[in-house]
Amino acid sequence: MGLFDFAKNIGNKIFGDEKEAPEKLKKHIEEDNPGIEDLEIQVEDGVATIVGKTDDPSALEKVVLMTGNAMGIEEVNVDAVEAPEQTEEVLYYEIVKGDSLWKIAKNIYGDGNQYKKIFEENREVIKDPDLIFPGQKIRLPMA
Repeated sequence: MGLFDFAKNIGNKIFGDEKEAPEKLKKHIEEDNPGIEDLEIQVEDGVATIVGKTDDPSALEKVVLMTGNAMGIEEVNVDAVEAPEQTEEVLYYEIVKGDSLWKIAKNIYGDGNQYKKIFEENREVIKDPDLIFPGQKIRLPMA
């Protein structure tokens, strides 16, 4: 799966300095753990390296987004995570100014009422469907 890029200066303020980032990010992920075991996180120069295992490729994607959407994280490396390949088609979407989940659902799925599907698929990443921010990345299942 490799390396994912994020905007380092945008995101949820989860940690103050990089020394506390691994512990704070791990706690953040474990609060709503989407299904990853033996989780360990290392952070150096804005690059978060995730270690762990999961039987669910969607869980790995959610952990990547939970980590990458944190202010101060520029890249997420998941080469050390044991996970099966994703078999469903997923679009990664970066929220832009003026977006709402309804607007995204209308543009992507052709039906604004599908915003509930987006919220449910990103529940660990989006805590409140009315509080999304430009630069935040989410996953959109295409099936």
